[in-house]
Amino acid sequence: MVPEPRPDRASLRDWLTGARVRTLPAAVAPVLAGTGAAAAVDGAHGVRALLAAGVALALQVGVNLANDYSDGIRGTDDHRVGPTRLTASGAVPPATVRRAAFAAFGVAAVLGLALCAAAGTWWLLAVGALCVVAAWYYTGGRNPYGYRGLGEVAVFVFFGLVATVGTTYTQALQVTTASVLAGAGVGAVACALLMANNIRDIPTDTEAGKRTLAVRLGDRRARWGYVGLLAAALVAGAASLPAAGVAPGWLALLLLPLALAAPQASRVLRGASGRELITVLRDTGLLELALGAVLGLALWLG
Repeated sequence: MVPEPRPDRASLRDWLTGARVRTLPAAVAPVLAGTGAAAAVDGAHGVRALLAAGVALALQVGVNLANDYSDGIRGTDDHRVGPTRLTASGAVPPATVRRAAFAAFGVAAVLGLALCAAAGTWWLLAVGALCVVAAWYYTGGRNPYGYRGLGEVAVFVFFGLVATVGTTYTQALQVTTASVLAGAGVGAVACALLMANNIRDIPTDTEAGKRTLAVRLGDRRARWGYVGLLAAALVAGAASLPAAGVAPGWLALLLLPLALAAPQASRVLRGASGRELITVLRDTGLLELALGAVLGLALWLG
């Protein structure tokens, strides 16, 4: 049950928490990697990169608010551990949260339109529309796919491959092997971020009937899944550099994301739970940003 809304309780801090601003740096990671892949074929374009970053950020805010609304009205968030949700807490009326989510999607659409106009890639508008549909139906609609354990698939595709390869394509007007591999690396970390979030929520999601991949796997296997995703991310990211003809010495830059990944993997395998997993979530987001930045830099300069 959604508590009786009291709009006077909603502050700017409530809205920032609801939008989950700590996840926003991770949204920029595929743009950094994709721009580096474009630079590797002499196709980098600053204005188009900024527009792509705006689209990514607006979509991230939109999906965060859409999840807040949809999980809130279903009662999934009634007993969750973690930051306060706008809808479930009653701080904001559900309809207002829904309108805010669609406003964010609207901003993403306008910026996406400008990006397609600048690049002359009008057919990508259909891809953008698919991204918005996927964002809404993750937890929205009558049969949300996020409740059936398919969230990681969508995150890998849209926040990994599509975001990275799309960034490269709107600048260089080509799809490169490096952009696909870099997108796979960034997407794998994004999946690990979602996995950590869902490991934390296994008890409440199970009770609410939300069958995430973590719920389906069970706690122990989900934790190993998290570690496997981090390993896959580093392997794919490393493979993207020689695919672009980058000198082997630039692989040393990957020591930074490796140094960030190791303690998170250790925490999760040791049984981190509750609020400790919130720290893992934050640091996994920083890991995704670091990986995107390192790949972008190496692909650009290497």
